Amino acid sequence: MREFLAVIRAGSISEAARGTGVPRATLRRRIVALEADLGVRLIVRRTTRLALTHAGEELLKRAERIIADADAAWDSVRRLDDTPRGLLRVSLAGALFPTLFTAFLREFPEVKLEVQSTTRYVDLLADGVDVAMRIGPVKDQDLIARLIHTDRQIVVAAPDYLNSAPTLFKASDLRKHDCLLGFAGEWTSNRNWPLRSGGTVAVNGRLAANDIGILQQACLDGLGCALIASAVVAEDIHAGRLVPVLLEEIGTELPISLVYADREYIDPKVREFIDRAVKVIAREMPKPWSGTTT
Repeated sequence: MREFLAVIRAGSISEAARGTGVPRATLRRRIVALEADLGVRLIVRRTTRLALTHAGEELLKRAERIIADADAAWDSVRRLDDTPRGLLRVSLAGALFPTLFTAFLREFPEVKLEVQSTTRYVDLLADGVDVAMRIGPVKDQDLIARLIHTDRQIVVAAPDYLNSAPTLFKASDLRKHDCLLGFAGEWTSNRNWPLRSGGTVAVNGRLAANDIGILQQACLDGLGCALIASAVVAEDIHAGRLVPVLLEEIGTELPISLVYADREYIDPKVREFIDRAVKVIAREMPKPWSGTTT
């Protein structure tokens, strides 16, 4: 894998041979053997440089992480200590808690951080991510979850919208309303909102977004009802810009957790980051709506 990476990074077998000190013929033979072992073509020759096939791109993505993990494991065993070091990849929902990362880098100078802010579902093992934030129940049994916060999803709407729209007496009345939708999957909008008694109610709407800020603004602009975490709209409710509706009928508890892979050996950098992140996020996470408007 190291030689495969060296060839790709150098752009040619000849350049890789000069950089690694491995003879050009040996490198070529090993790349051919690797392709034969996998049963797929990894590299194709272009006019001036080598290019990756789809299989080659997939191996490159995984090989970089495997080698980084191997290097970290070797270093850890050689030094026989518990010092966090090596590459740490973190995925959070939204650009949150910047001081958490800067403080961690200052405290552990041998750690390298890669932080991705995204609202999409991240597959930790496939994407090579060490720690991710999960909003909602954690169903993957291959992950360990540390609960850091609990909120509640509620339905809210702007007063002007409610004044001009059909009256909302019960959950089924939502079928007559424009609802602002989140996503249940990569490109599948969530058209079933949870009932507090169990089950769901079908809803429809013209806007679906995986960004809470977009849904919040659309709700404030009177474009419909939104099912949203109470902490996001607590200030808007207190200020009268939004009104909670159907509180007794619709909504669900919303656990927020940090998750990492369930392994016998927990890397020191993962353990130390989780311990600090739980404290910082629990302290700085916006507080849920208290249930009052005054």
